[in-house]
Order: sequence, then structure tokens, then C-alpha cells
Amino acid sequence: MKTTIRKMGNSQGVIIPKPLLAQVGLQDEAEMVVEDHAIVIRRPRGAIREGWAEASQAIAAADDDGLVWPEFGNEDDAHLQW
Repeated sequence: MKTTIRKMGNSQGVIIPKPLLAQVGLQDEAEMVVEDHAIVIRRPRGAIREGWAEASQAIAAADDDGLVWPEFGNEDDAHLQW
């Protein structure tokens, strides 16, 4: 599909048809990056660590928050005072 680049204030933009936006699931926000000399517009990714607090609370509530690795010291820890 070809489209026209239009002046929008001090910037330029393109009009993306609504069916195209719906097809990829874009609504209010988009993430835009340049990849291999092309402008790529995609759905925004979730925030880093989004949902981690809730997940850790659920793990603790399920009493499943034990150590994955057993506690062990290093060879040179014997001389350390805690």
C-alpha cells in the first residue's frame, strides 16, 4: 500500500487506515523504531518487570518461595566474620 507523507506542524506523518491498525492490534499507542533502513511501527511492549510484584506475591502466598539453589559458601569464606 502506498501512502502520502504529509506535513503536520513541524513534523511529517502518514495516515494509517483504520482496518490496517485493527489488523495488527494498534489502538492508542505505538512503538516506532528504525530497522534495516525501514520504519517499523508495532504494539508497545509492556514495561520492564511489569507484573513481577504480583507474581512474587502469588509465589509467596502459595508458600513456594524457597531457595532454588541451596545455600553454600565459597572456599575463602571461612576467614570472614559476619
